[in-house]
Amino acid sequence: MSRTSKSVVIALLVVIVVAVLGWIYASPYIALDRLKRAADARDAQTVNQYVDFPLLRESLKDQVGQLLTRKIDIQKSGNPLAMIGAMIGAALIGPLVDSYATPDGVAAILNGIPPRGDPGEKPPVPSEASGAVAVAPGAVPAPQPQPAPAQPAPTVASPPAPKPPPQTTAGYRSFDTFAVNYQHGTGDARYSAIFRRYGLFSWKLVAVELNGS
Repeated sequence: MSRTSKSVVIALLVVIVVAVLGWIYASPYIALDRLKRAADARDAQTVNQYVDFPLLRESLKDQVGQLLTRKIDIQKSGNPLAMIGAMIGAALIGPLVDSYATPDGVAAILNGIPPRGDPGEKPPVPSEASGAVAVAPGAVPAPQPQPAPAQPAPTVASPPAPKPPPQTTAGYRSFDTFAVNYQHGTGDARYSAIFRRYGLFSWKLVAVELNGS
């Protein structure tokens, strides 16, 4: 093999190695983007590829339990009903975990809406689109009534401005662990979505860390 051929081969190998390393580094960011798109679209099949639901469920159970414990500890001072509150809180963990260990729950977590341990709490679901009335082919639609003269609209208070999106940072904690950190503002709840490496290029959401408020 000539010196030129060797140089070409070495250059190709270097390019391949750099490309592979770049793909390895970028793989959790790619997984996060694909998972968020799938969760927002409620694409359950794709979400299942990027979430380890048994591990996520265990993490939610532990984290929500700690969250409820902190709330009870804050409220129990001088409160004779603290034990009843603790029992009710423990009973709420299962349904709350089940509701968040779903595509709806994953979408909420990745959009800055973590569980807060409130009674009956569920992740928000996409609003149903209003459907139009279907007309059979060839049918003549019924005449529509003429609209009444417009009346002055009553003055209605403007709805409150929507909450701004959370501040988000993401990065490696180790070679096999990647964290996405969320915070809406100073003093607001902070939490992290934790991804784990599966193989060399694949990542899955495995845990949530609720850091309190």
